[in-house]
Amino acid sequence: MKTDMQLQQDVIEELKWDQSLDATKIGVEVSGGVVTLAGHVDSYSQKWHAESAVQRVSGVKALAVEIDVSLPGSSQRTDADIARSVENVLQWSAYLPADRVSVMVEAGWITLSGEVDWEYQKLAAVNAVSQLMGVKGIRDQIGLRPAVSSHSIKSEIEAALNRRSKANAHNVKVEVHDANVTLPGSVDNWSERELARRTAWGTPGVHKVLNNISISW
Repeated sequence: MKTDMQLQQDVIEELKWDQSLDATKIGVEVSGGVVTLAGHVDSYSQKWHAESAVQRVSGVKALAVEIDVSLPGSSQRTDADIARSVENVLQWSAYLPADRVSVMVEAGWITLSGEVDWEYQKLAAVNAVSQLMGVKGIRDQIGLRPAVSSHSIKSEIEAALNRRSKANAHNVKVEVHDANVTLPGSVDNWSERELARRTAWGTPGVHKVLNNISISW
């Protein structure tokens, strides 16, 4: 088991390793395995990459993000400019059905709403707009359309967990009510917890995932 000091050093090194962000602008604190990121970055993309970097580090129990996006003058855009760019990006995305995602921009924050059929389509929409200049944050309010039975959803998730993580699959339970999935249980590290969450979201018909998986030591 890593100490908080070891975990802090690993997170700092992972942030430095990621060339898509400036690690010198991000502070790292760790308490009881919970990582807190603070500081100021020049774009939402850097904030997003910082969050992703922490989630790659083993031993992380939870993540709190207190990073502010402070856009330099050259990156400033009006809400109207951002909205037009978002619309164009979404229209050109091969993963998204046409006219299923609505866009609102206020003070540099993008709100995405609507309904799609798959979780990967939600992720594609968020990922596409997160790289745009002038964006300060993203609110993902896109819903999913349930299309299959609870029994089928449960069976699909359990089968996928067995394929991807045999070592921990028996420690994760799958509970399904309508199209809502709850994952209780325990795994060895953060990456296994995220794998279970992504597996549930990647299953056809899932509308909501409540990840109650704890990390055991």
